[in-house]
Amino acid sequence: MRLTDKQIQTIRRLACQLAGSQSRVRVFGSRLDDSAHGGDLDLMLELPEPVDNPALMAAQVSRAMHGRKVDVLISAPNLMQLPIHELAFKEGKLL
Repeated sequence: MRLTDKQIQTIRRLACQLAGSQSRVRVFGSRLDDSAHGGDLDLMLELPEPVDNPALMAAQVSRAMHGRKVDVLISAPNLMQLPIHELAFKEGKLL
């Protein structure tokens, strides 16, 4: 996985701050391929509780990555599940 320990810690800490200690973060997409170069960071936040403002939460995660291109999916009981969510669950790795 092409993330530094510091990036992983930052992402985990931010997820806990924004979504609580029961939240989980999954990385999927090109960052899982150690032989690849470049590309954005694809994250999925898994939340056990409904979320009121998913767009704000996704924006806060993106800002915390200090300019790195980040795509953030949110999985919560009150949000629609799309095919990209299925892909993230199937191929992604928990941080």
